[in-house]
Amino acid sequence: MSYHNPTDLASALETLTRQGGKIVAGGTDVYPSARQGQHPAFFLDVTRIAGLSGISRTEAGYRFGAATTWTEILNADLPQAFDGLKSAAAEVGSIQIQNAGTIAGNLCNASPAADGVPPLLTLDAQVELTSAANGVRILPLSQFITGVRQTALAPEELLTAILVPEPPQNATSAFEKLGSRRYLVISITMTACLICLDTNNRIIEARVAVGACSPVARRLPALEQALIGKTLQEVAFEADHLAPLSPIDDVRGSADYRLDVVAEQIRRAIQKAAA
Repeated sequence: MSYHNPTDLASALETLTRQGGKIVAGGTDVYPSARQGQHPAFFLDVTRIAGLSGISRTEAGYRFGAATTWTEILNADLPQAFDGLKSAAAEVGSIQIQNAGTIAGNLCNASPAADGVPPLLTLDAQVELTSAANGVRILPLSQFITGVRQTALAPEELLTAILVPEPPQNATSAFEKLGSRRYLVISITMTACLICLDTNNRIIEARVAVGACSPVARRLPALEQALIGKTLQEVAFEADHLAPLSPIDDVRGSADYRLDVVAEQIRRAIQKAAA
């Protein structure tokens, strides 16, 4: 099967759906998240379909094929605006997981603690969705993940690429994650930022996204606006800036602890990006 004919691919997905199968791209979280007695008739791993992997330059920015692995992202020659995404790639499980896990699998799995989501949100990423019935549609990532393990993916639709518009020329980025150990850990909280500085080292653009502190990762628009015009030494924010977040109490940490961590992670991420 070749992805060079999107209609053929979508038709195959339509058949797959009717037969009770499930699409995976790497499949690194399939069994850990499976419920006993609730399994699809079969799995189809699409990572070897021609055209579904690789990173390419486009007129509008960058295209990440759905089956692009985290290791490929780590090794790619990308601008500094993607450093946050690369740092997240280095935190996705172990090296073996990074070799198999894919960027689209991370998004479609729709975990609140998905490492790839916050940096992609700061990059204003979009998803390309393909089906036989409707062709191709483009959706902002912020609208694609709708809840815990829930996405806007239609039953006969496949996420075929992640599209990132051209980042600002001087943009730099960073990613901070807190877990109970170095690898193979679910995030307690994580923060990504993208900033641009002027010649006086004042922030002229800021994007901040936080994961594992709400059902879906969130940008913090009020904080982003408050950072404009600030030097690195003047970076500060108020509790209201974290209003989009709704952390929970669980075995990994309390809601209050998560908010305290986020505040520190934001400071660290901004300093790291500026460096």
